[in-house]
Amino acid sequence: MNLAFRDIRHKLGRFLLTCVGLALLLGVVLSMIGIYRGLVDDALSLVRAPAVDLWVVEAGTRGPFAEASRMPGDTREMVARVPGVAEAGAVTYQTVETRHRNESLRLQVVGYEPGRLGGPAGLAEGRAIALRHGEVVVDIRAGIALGDRLRLGRDDYLVVGRTRHHVSTGGDPVAFLSLRDAQDLQFLPKPSTYRRDQARGAPPPTTDTVNTVLARLLPGVSPEAVTREIGRWKHLGTATQVQQEAILVQSVVEKARRQIGLFTGILMVVSAVVIALIIYTMTMDKVREIATLKLIGAPDRTIVGLILQQALAMGMVGFGLGAALVNLVADKFPRRVLLLPEDAALLGVLVLIVCVLASSLGVRLALRIEPAAALGG
Repeated sequence: MNLAFRDIRHKLGRFLLTCVGLALLLGVVLSMIGIYRGLVDDALSLVRAPAVDLWVVEAGTRGPFAEASRMPGDTREMVARVPGVAEAGAVTYQTVETRHRNESLRLQVVGYEPGRLGGPAGLAEGRAIALRHGEVVVDIRAGIALGDRLRLGRDDYLVVGRTRHHVSTGGDPVAFLSLRDAQDLQFLPKPSTYRRDQARGAPPPTTDTVNTVLARLLPGVSPEAVTREIGRWKHLGTATQVQQEAILVQSVVEKARRQIGLFTGILMVVSAVVIALIIYTMTMDKVREIATLKLIGAPDRTIVGLILQQALAMGMVGFGLGAALVNLVADKFPRRVLLLPEDAALLGVLVLIVCVLASSLGVRLALRIEPAAALGG
């Protein structure tokens, strides 16, 4: 006869209600872990999409994601002629806010040369940009269907393709334009500004500017050798793919990681306290039953097993319900929640450890109960 099971069945309503409350708490912990994973994965998706070896940026800068970087448009031709470079592509990045179907929409606009490096890693539906003007590829999170018209700046663009999991570090969906369209959108002044500059004799504006040049190297070529060549003769800065990812994580994700980690730690402490208080309360309700067990000669390990099994059952049921709840509502979160099996397994083990530690308070109380308490009024 399992005493823990019989006691749970005797007070099933209170046990299930306690498990539901604990499930909500552990669900928040698991969702925070998933939000952090999604934050890092989203932040790196835009960097990993081109699948390149080198990022060439303005000298003295750390790249287009950490700080501003502007270079002449012909920098791509310069980089493409460097020994060891197989192909190169010029890219621009900018954040644009527009309206679509009477709703505000914030996008990360990426401009690239169709047929060269810098485009989306893959398409969920539709096709890639085929014209130099008037076409756009957007991420599914933007909620824009194929064939819709999207207004950016002064022009309307036809949505010809949609991507998946292409978002900026801030979670904004990415829109891919041709390089010429993106340059006009970013660098071409408004008509009023243009007329003002012309009236005061300013030179005509130029839009032939890019934020970075992506380079893919020939097989067997060392990125360090190409980096030295570019830095020595072209007076430009470079970063390898690994370095660019590290810069992005350190400059954009690090503070969020610390904040989410601290909040997750606090929630785990709160969970441990809640489990300890619940087990202690349940033990106090069974003072007479435990005293009776001692009076009839039950060993201490039986009483300890009763309390420990209840704590573990509460933790596992709460964890299971919390994980199921998070998986059901993960798609409803404003930011992507990336739930990895190894994270869930690690949290499950941590919950078991917390339950064992939290049950020690109830165990101490049970071991101090005198058998004579069973005979009291």
